[in-house]
Formats: sequence, structure tokens, C-alpha cells
Amino acid sequence: MKGNLVIGQSGGPTMVINESLVGVIKEASRHQQFQSIYGAHHGILGMLAGDFINLRQPSDEKIKLIANTPSSALGTCRYKPDEKDCKKVFEVFTKHNIKYFFYIGGNDTAETCHIINEIAKKENYELRIFHIPKTIDNDLLVNDFCPGYPSAARYVVMSFIGNDLDNQAIPGVKIDIVMGRHAGWLTAAAALARRSKNDGPHLIYLPERPITIKKFVKDIDDMYARHGRCLVAASEGISGSDGKPLVESLASKRDSHGNIHLSGSGALGDLLVSYVEKHTRHKDMRVRTDTLGYAQRSFPGVASEIDKRVARMVGKEAVGYALKGDIDGSVAISRLNKQGKPVFETDLVELRRVARDAKEVPSKFISKSGNNVTRSFVDYLQPLVGDLPEIGTF
Repeated sequence: MKGNLVIGQSGGPTMVINESLVGVIKEASRHQQFQSIYGAHHGILGMLAGDFINLRQPSDEKIKLIANTPSSALGTCRYKPDEKDCKKVFEVFTKHNIKYFFYIGGNDTAETCHIINEIAKKENYELRIFHIPKTIDNDLLVNDFCPGYPSAARYVVMSFIGNDLDNQAIPGVKIDIVMGRHAGWLTAAAALARRSKNDGPHLIYLPERPITIKKFVKDIDDMYARHGRCLVAASEGISGSDGKPLVESLASKRDSHGNIHLSGSGALGDLLVSYVEKHTRHKDMRVRTDTLGYAQRSFPGVASEIDKRVARMVGKEAVGYALKGDIDGSVAISRLNKQGKPVFETDLVELRRVARDAKEVPSKFISKSGNNVTRSFVDYLQPLVGDLPEIGTF
């Protein structure tokens, strides 16, 4: 089927999302079925407006530079279309003779693809739709890992190596808040910062394991008594025993809508520090906090090599699937171990298998105490993150 192709990026940016974009561009450029290759500004919003750029025009040097640049080169959005929007999309696609649609993003993006695909079938609009996986949250079902996660995890690890060295030099308690409202994959990555049994983070808290604020303080007190210091990694979405976000039980101030902002606000860290200072049994204990914030998504210069390679691969192979016939789906990543090294392959799965639902950190990766991760998690993540800096100590 000959026609034009459009690519969009959706959801939060990552360090390697442009590798997937370039994977599509370079592979599609090799095949005559794709007459024009368009990029939609800001995802589905650009498609609704017909706001496209010609992706055949940039030079090879420009494309190479884009591939190595973090964040979404086309711009992104968090918009879920309804049936009326989809019909508008089909009008725009008809005008531009678009027959192939590639959308790079997470589970909400897969759901958008699923919605458009189902309505296209109902409207008898001939369109091949492919979801290309991406999310630093690592929470897409079916996938071994999600492109974007290893690089964000590497940033988290490097941050905790630095924070632990700082905490060794000036001992005290440091509570670092990491992105992850519903799944703790990024926070769990902090475990790779440890090089010896005394290194931090000494405690790791994930949304998958509810805690009480009293237990949180006791854990810190016990670690402080043992090491003379304590470095804590906590997901922004950690919840109390009632299942509600822990920040809700600590906060007295909310915005006009009654909401407490988490990402990048520093609210949770400040509230935890205040509570620990008031309730610790170590009255001279120094307590500080940082919120890693949005730099986890698009920080330059620390991308994982495996992450870059697989992100490029899923873009390229999405085009390959599109050439196989009147099909649609989500590109899924699986891991094989060959001669002790991980090898990654793809398959095409139904959009509905990836849409909407999220993959939590499994129990086998979380310690029985609920405040740490297991060795099997470290073994899972280490190859994805890659080599880390060597640290010298006396």
C-alpha cells in the first residue's frame, strides 16, 4: 500500500525518544511505499491541526544530531482523542494521503492508538497504526523494559552515587524523592549506586509497598544508629497503610482544587524532613532533602548505550512490521540471554494488551522488609544501565 507516513511523540520526553523517531525516518526512507514522511508537532494535537513538517528534508548530519539529543524533537502532548477528534484526524489524513501512523509513547499513547484504530475500522478508513514503546516509568505491559527507562535509571544511579559521597563527607540523613507515582522502577534503580555494604541508599521505598510514617522514622533511626548517617530513596507516590499517598497525611496546605503537587514541587521531601526532625530519637540528627525532578527525563550526556540501541531498533522494526500487510499493533521488547549477555528482540502485540494498564515492580524485586530491593532486581537492571564510574576511597 503506497501512501504517506506520519510520526508523532506523546507523553513525557526521554533521553532516547528521538532515537526511535530517527529509526522510523531512516528505515522508511529506504522504501518506496512511503511517499512522504511527516512529523506531527505535539503529537495528536498536530495531527488534528494538520501541523506537519517534512522529515525527508533534514540532512543526514541533522538527523544524526537529533538522534543524540534528549527530549522530544517534534514536541509532545498528553491529549486523549474522542470519537469526534478521530473523525477530524481521518479528514486531515485523507487530505494528506496518510496511510501509515506511528506514535511513540507510553500506555496512554498505546490507548490513543487503540481508540483511533477501532474507529478507523468502524469508519472503513484504511490506516496502519503502530505504537512504539517509550517511558521512563518502565511500566508498559508485555515489555522486558521500556526505552527511556535505562537512561533515566542511569541518571538516578549517578545522582545517588554523588549524594552518597556527599553524605559520607558530611554525615546526616538525606531523603531523595524520585519520580514514580504508581510504579517504583526508577526509585529502585538507586540500589545500583551501592559499591559496598555501607554505601547508600540505605533505604528504598516504592509505591508498591505501603508504609506507615512511624515505620519510616524508625527505619531511618535504626540506620542512623548503625552507620552514623542514612541516605533514603523514596518514590513520589509512596503510600500509607490506607492506600492513599503518604504526602496527603502529612500536608496541611493544598491548592484551590484541593490537590497536592508532587513532581518537581519538593512538597513530599519537605514534609518528610519536617516529620522526621520532630519524631526522631536522635535529637542532633541533620536531615536534608532533594527532589530529583524533571532532569531525570532529558538530561544530556548520560544515556545508556543499550537504551539508545534498542530505542533505535523499535523505530526501525515498526516500519518493518508496517510493510508486512494490513496490520497494526504495539512493538514489544523481549530479552534473551546468549553467552551470558542480554540480547533484545521485538514482536508485534495487540494494542489493547499494552493500552491503559501499568506494570508494577514485581514482588520478586522487592525485599520482604519493604524498604529495599532484591539481588534479582539488580541483576535485571545492571546490563541496561551499563558501566558506572569507579570511585576511590581511603
